[in-house]
Amino acid sequence: MTAAILGARVTGWGFVVFTIGAVSWIVVGLTSGQQQLLYSNLFLGIVDLFGIWRWLGRRARISDATRAEERRSTKLSGEALFSVASLDGLPVRAADGSVAGHAVDALAGCGGGGIEYLVVRIGGFGGIAETLHRLPWSNVSVRDGEVHTARRPKEFQELAVVV
Repeated sequence: MTAAILGARVTGWGFVVFTIGAVSWIVVGLTSGQQQLLYSNLFLGIVDLFGIWRWLGRRARISDATRAEERRSTKLSGEALFSVASLDGLPVRAADGSVAGHAVDALAGCGGGGIEYLVVRIGGFGGIAETLHRLPWSNVSVRDGEVHTARRPKEFQELAVVV
């Protein structure tokens, strides 16, 4: 739950599960006189409580605020906004509608703040044999929880490789 990157609340509840485990081992350590078990799980319990605060408190509040701003932007004149942080893992659809890769990150200019390119992972499985490519932001639109581009699938291999 904590490593799956499924959002702040799922991660936070993963830390709740960890905390329950740490408390259980603390009880075992106390009742059986196992000092190392007790001390290590006291430490882990403190780390888990920090994780709960961070993910169920702070990060969840930030996620809620970001989603509210995205919704608000759709009601205003002008372009709808999206959270750049939400790009990670989104499918990148080619001109024919097929998934040509998945978004990893976006890089923006330090001066103007405009996004220069999207980093797209292509191929592989679980980080093995995948390649990372630069997809110019001018070729991208984000809608309905996906990244869309007019490029054809075979053109993705021609994109510059991120080293």
